[in-house]
Amino acid sequence: MTKTISVRIPKELADRLNNLSKQTGRTKTYYIQEALEDKVCDLEMIYLAQKRDEDVRAGRSKTSSFEEVIAEKGLSDQV
Repeated sequence: MTKTISVRIPKELADRLNNLSKQTGRTKTYYIQEALEDKVCDLEMIYLAQKRDEDVRAGRSKTSSFEEVIAEKGLSDQV
């Protein structure tokens, strides 16, 4: 399933995207999806890690040591 969204981008960026599309024979949609996929992945890692850190510091989330995880999962014989 796909959804349509509208965004405004600077003319220079639109021109670059048009040129890339023409030069390579791929659609602008292809490149926009590629760029968003890559960037959203990066943003998820950054901002979700920051959120997790904030939650830990504020006491809303707990952490476990490596040793605790090994013991909890019953992996001590495998390490």
